[in-house]
Amino acid sequence: MNQSQKEELVRLAGGSLQFDCPMAQYTTFRVGGKAEAIYEPHDLQGLRRVIAYLNEESIAYLVVGRGSNLLVKDEGIEGIVVFLRGSLAAIEHEGTDHLAINAGAGLAIIDLMVYCRASGLGDLEFLAGIPGTVGGALAMNAGAFGQEIGTKVREVQVITPLGKLLVMDRAQLRFSYRNLEIEKGSVIIRGIFESVRKNGEIVGERIVNYLRMRKENQPLEYPNAGSIFKNPPNDYAGRLIEEVDLKGKKIGDAMISEKHANFIINTGSAKTKDILALMDLAREKVRREMGIELQPEIKVVGR
Repeated sequence: MNQSQKEELVRLAGGSLQFDCPMAQYTTFRVGGKAEAIYEPHDLQGLRRVIAYLNEESIAYLVVGRGSNLLVKDEGIEGIVVFLRGSLAAIEHEGTDHLAINAGAGLAIIDLMVYCRASGLGDLEFLAGIPGTVGGALAMNAGAFGQEIGTKVREVQVITPLGKLLVMDRAQLRFSYRNLEIEKGSVIIRGIFESVRKNGEIVGERIVNYLRMRKENQPLEYPNAGSIFKNPPNDYAGRLIEEVDLKGKKIGDAMISEKHANFIINTGSAKTKDILALMDLAREKVRREMGIELQPEIKVVGR
């Protein structure tokens, strides 16, 4: 970005706009270089203005939730990183028996779970423990324990690259394994989910059970970005990586977890280059020894 573009963004933003920001503190991997700018819109109108301007000026941008499922390169990110907060993280519900949960894209999944427990809203408990936001979960059709968020959606609202508001109902949404197909450059701002009335204590117990299963099987005590690779058809990426004897393999301070081989953990001061080297090693060994091409689930971004 040149200086005049920066000045115009400051004028349009209507929110927090900072330049030259280290990304490690904003990602669950705790790695990565600097972003050219970070923007937190205060409201929808400010976001729409900024997105339209960024597209007019061909300035790159990336919408980030809580920085999970994300690997930022050591050289940093060109353009703007957008974090959705405030009114874009609000939640409410309506209905009696068959309910609709209206959740902003910036809402953390953990806060969605707290709301469901307090309000006695069921059927989304399987999302417990996913370390991202509603928007991120929708964008990747997040799933766990045999269920996916896409099956619970009634409506998704997005901002198009032109800054227009677009409402997409279930029939218009194209969910697939770990993906939601929407126009490139669009920003998910809200999801409306189907739910049913349940006793809050039962909802809470189900949430706790899902969290317990995650803790037993995933290395949550270390910085990580969740599952590194997508599961291939009829198999599991973790099983394949374990089969080629890479559990515990370490490069720098990055290590393939000994608890779950489809997790790479930051054991101290890992660099993105170390994590990428482990990913390349795992893909190469699984391809050579098992004849299967692993596809990344995490998003690698940066220069």
